[in-house]
Amino acid sequence: MPRLAFLGPHATFTEQALLTLPDARGAELVPCAGNPAVLAAVRDGQVDAGCVPIENSVEGAVPPVLDGLLDDPPLMIVKEVALAVRFAAMVRPGTTTGEIRTVASHNHGIAQTRNWIAGHLPHADVLVSTSTSEAAAQVARGEIDAAICAPLAAELFGLEIIADDVADHAGAVTRFVLLTLPGPLPEPTGHDRTTLAATTQNRPGSLLGLLTELAVRGIDLTRIESRPIKDRHAEYWFHLDCTGHIADPAMGEALAALHRRCDRVRFLGSYPRAGSVNGLAPGVGAPAVPEHGTDAAAFATAERWLACLRCGGSEGGALT
Repeated sequence: MPRLAFLGPHATFTEQALLTLPDARGAELVPCAGNPAVLAAVRDGQVDAGCVPIENSVEGAVPPVLDGLLDDPPLMIVKEVALAVRFAAMVRPGTTTGEIRTVASHNHGIAQTRNWIAGHLPHADVLVSTSTSEAAAQVARGEIDAAICAPLAAELFGLEIIADDVADHAGAVTRFVLLTLPGPLPEPTGHDRTTLAATTQNRPGSLLGLLTELAVRGIDLTRIESRPIKDRHAEYWFHLDCTGHIADPAMGEALAALHRRCDRVRFLGSYPRAGSVNGLAPGVGAPAVPEHGTDAAAFATAERWLACLRCGGSEGGALT
């Protein structure tokens, strides 16, 4: 039976995301106290894979996950899930709003409900928990008065929901990824994402040069984040998400070019992009990958043309 780790305890949004994957059927689900613990469990071989949040449509990236992906040994993203998140405020049965002096959630949960908390619980101290579900567990144990978390947690921990849909921004979506140790890559689907991280020399034009390697090959960059290199002052890792698969000629060529140009490149996986969320296809509003970016026949023709030129042939003759 495969073992899959996730940010616990049970009833977190991460567990809900994991349960949407076929991998979870018949698997043992292992809750971990914090995203770094999930990554460590995968690296140590305690589990076969781990699920963590990587990006939220309101608050952006999850820094501990981005940083943890650059530790050793390497990890690989093999799948992703986009999950619409809904928050509820819950208390022990019988607790009134006026009795709430402390309220807790995961830091991303707090960030997405801060206006609601300020308006409805203005006198409560806001505390950070390792996960939204752990905040509910703390309420059940009597350690705090209220939690902001998934409605599912109320049933699990015997709590009472005093307000539902308390997010400041409707339609928020969190992206989760499934991680394993390096192994065979998922097959290309034509609807894929490649994730990598790279560092460049700190000189004018370095980042532009990195991005140009993608742009000239028609590769759509869908996310870029910078994170400081912990033991180097004023140097950064750039985390990139791109449309396409490493098996695509354009993507493979771009990665090879980045390997030549950058100080370090870490390939973090090529995997199918998540399906639609709230009726919207992923990447709505973003330009489609140009046909020349993934057309193997076009690349083969171009290679023949280049080889002909190098041998002294004519440009026109090479394309006939």
